[in-house]
Amino acid sequence: MRNSYNTQACLQILREVKDVAFASVDENGMPHNRIIDVMIVEDEKLYFCTARGKDFYNQIINNPNLAVTGMNSEYKMIRLSGKAEKLSNSLKWIDRIFNENKSMNDVYPNESRYILEAFCISSGELEIYDLSNTPIYRESFVLGKEEITPSGFFITEGCIQCNTCADECPQKCITVGEPYIINPSQCLHCGLCFENCPVNAIIRK
Repeated sequence: MRNSYNTQACLQILREVKDVAFASVDENGMPHNRIIDVMIVEDEKLYFCTARGKDFYNQIINNPNLAVTGMNSEYKMIRLSGKAEKLSNSLKWIDRIFNENKSMNDVYPNESRYILEAFCISSGELEIYDLSNTPIYRESFVLGKEEITPSGFFITEGCIQCNTCADECPQKCITVGEPYIINPSQCLHCGLCFENCPVNAIIRK
C-alpha cells in the first residue's frame, strides 16, 4: 500500500535487499562506494559492520557521514543519508549480527569475527522512491531529528497560471491554483517545469 510507508518500513526494505550501496568520502574528499550488508534493522535504526583493516572503516572514523541506497525487485528505492556511530559494546553486537546472519560465519569463522566493528545509523534523512506505480510515489522521513530538509521544486506567487508547467510535467503532478501546486509525493525532481516557466516563478527548494 502506498500510504503504509514509515521510517521502519523503509529501513526494512533495505534489510530485505541486504546487499546495498554505502557511499563515504576519504581524507581527500574523494567519494567511495561499495556493497555492504544491512545486518539488523530495529527501532528505526540500521546496523552494519566492517573490519578495522578496511579503508571503509578508516573513512567512517574520519567522517561518519554516509549515504546508503538500495532497490528491491519491485522498484522501490530507499535512500538514507545519515551519520554512523561506532557502538561501544561492539563485541555484543558482532555476536548478535553473526547469530542473525549465519553466512557471516563462513566469511569470518570462529574468533576472527572480532576484527569487525559494529556501527549504527540512528540519525539522518530517509526517502522512498517508488517506481512501481504510475504516477511515481516518493516520501521523506527523518531519523533522530525533527525536520526534513526541503528538496524539489516549488511554484511561487509569481505564477501567471499559464499552464506551461502542467503541460511539461511528465508525471502530471501539477494542479491548477493561484499559484499552481506541485504534488511533492509524485514529483520526479526532473526540473522540466523549472526550465520552462516563462516568468521564472518556480524555485528549487
